Order: sequence, then structure tokens, then C-alpha cells
Amino acid sequence: MALKAIDFFCGAGGMSYGLARSGVKILAGIDCDPACKATYEHNNKPACFLERDIATLHPIELATELGVERNDDDLILVGCSPCQFWSKINTDKTKSQKSAFLLREFERFVDWFNPGFVVIENVPGLLTKKKQTILPQFKNFLESNGYAYAHAVINANRYGVPQKRKRYLLIATRLLEKIELPKGRKNPRLIVRNFLGVKNGFRRISAGHKDKTQFLHTAAKLSADNLRRMRTTPKNGGTRASWKDDPDLQIEAYEGKDEIFRDVYARMYWDKPAPTITTRFNSFSNGRFGHPTQNRAISLREGATLQTFPKRYVFKATNEFTIARQIGNAVPPALAKRLGCHLKKIRTQNAC
Repeated sequence: MALKAIDFFCGAGGMSYGLARSGVKILAGIDCDPACKATYEHNNKPACFLERDIATLHPIELATELGVERNDDDLILVGCSPCQFWSKINTDKTKSQKSAFLLREFERFVDWFNPGFVVIENVPGLLTKKKQTILPQFKNFLESNGYAYAHAVINANRYGVPQKRKRYLLIATRLLEKIELPKGRKNPRLIVRNFLGVKNGFRRISAGHKDKTQFLHTAAKLSADNLRRMRTTPKNGGTRASWKDDPDLQIEAYEGKDEIFRDVYARMYWDKPAPTITTRFNSFSNGRFGHPTQNRAISLREGATLQTFPKRYVFKATNEFTIARQIGNAVPPALAKRLGCHLKKIRTQNAC
């Protein structure tokens, strides 16, 4: 008896990698973004990457391709669909409208395969945006098909991740009448100091440094004005409030608005968890992504490390923007591993 999983919307493979570390066999990752293929397959062998749009993919086609049968108690279907529409970040919702309802497409596969387990991971907005979300429909579907489920907004910092990363998590099974989410626990070691810095393998670099190795300790270039702002920002948690009264440094959009977007142009704290690593984490102007002491934003590899990817995880893409997007969109492998261990425990208890 061994659990196996199909990872829908797999991206660069954070969920697949973490589940595999828990002993779950990954059959495939599915995503319509071809830019993720090389990264996923390099790090998640022997799982294959299927470049498909699930809106046009039929479950029978997928079952045939992967050799998966219906009603398999050991099968996990994982759905971590693109979350821009449900995010609290101010993005263009018209561009993400199509992705907003991919949960309905995922539901088709759950309905056809009738797997033993279902896992959903997404932004909290999937639960909290009650007037828009399609989550109630999906929960009704689970209940009508005999699934017990547990769900909540969790903080990934209590699941092995050195970030204040709030996520919506749902796990469901048809093997039990009641199920619980894995228990989170506070770990004071999950802070930036224990992941970044020279002692953790990150040598000092300057803004604009390009690492041509697969380690990718690459930092984005800063404009002359932003470099001055960074140098003026106090180390270890400093914010733009330190230069708000300097007419040469203050940004017009933030004049008189000191109490909003306080993390923009700010540094991380050494002794606190990092903020949520987003797809723009390598930009000083997009959040609290300044290095605690060095005059630069955190590097690509530092962001990946805060996402709990191991340093041997290779990100393959043609530009820094795509790599940052792969990292920021990923499910932290440490969280995924915790989920895998939890599901294995449930399956073992049920078998007994």
C-alpha cells in the first residue's frame, strides 16, 4: 500500500517535491505553462510533466495516459490552482478571470476518478470572498459524494516554513467519516536568521549581481534613487518612513500615506519570519523584500530557500522574472511534506 498523487496546476513542483519527500509517489504534474516543464521534470523524476489545459482535458484521457484506475483508495488528487483572482494583492482581475473558476474543472476529475483523498491549497480569499467564491459548490460536491473534509486558513509558519504565509487548506477523504487537518506547531527557529546569511551559505553580494551557476544567488539591479533609499533604510526591519521627509527620496504616490503599504521598500527582520514570498519577491519596491543588512533585495536563491526549496533544487528558465514567478507561486515543499505525512498516517490507520 503506497499513496500516489497527481498534482494539478503543479507549477515548478513545490507540492510534488514535498509530497515525494514524505513517501508519496508522484505520478505526474499537470500545468498549462510550458515554462515550468524543465524545472519540474529536472527535480521531480520520475514524475512526468503534462502540459495540458485541464479545461480541455478529459479524465479518461488522463487515466489512460497515466494508467490510473477509478475508485483508487490510495490516489490523491491535488489542486493548487492559480490564485491571482482570489488574492488580496491588487492585480488586474480581468486577466485572471479564467483561472478563478478552475476549481470547477478540477471537480470533474475528482468526480470521475473518485480518489481516496483530495487536497486543495490556495490563497485565503478562496474562503473569505464569500460573494464570489465557488468554494461552497465544491464543498457541497464533496459532501454529496461521500467525502469528509476539513478546511481552514492556516499559517505556513506553523508547518515548517520561515514565512508569515497565510493559505487556505482543504483535505478530504471518502475513507473516513471525519478528518482533521495536520496540527500546526510554533517553532521559534523558523526565522530569517536561520535560513539566510553567510553562515547559511549566502555570501555577501551587491544589487545587480548575476550568479551564472545553478545556485542563482542573483540580486536584481537597483536604480540610483532606489539604492539611495536602501542605504537610508535602517538595517534589520527598517521601512520607508526613514526617508519620507526627504524630498529627493520620497515617492509622490506615498506622500501623506505613511500608514498604508508600510512594507513596501522595507527590509526583512533577522529574528522574525519573512513576509509572504510573492512572485515579485526579488524587487525592493514590491514589499518587505529588502535584505536585513545588505543594500539589495533578497536574491532568487534566498527567496527559494525561504520557500523551503533545498539548495540543490534547480530552477530552469530564460529570465529572472520567470524564475521568481516559479518560486513565488510554489507551494512550500515543507508544507507539502507535512501534508503527505498526515495523509499517510490517515491511510495507515484506515487500513488497520
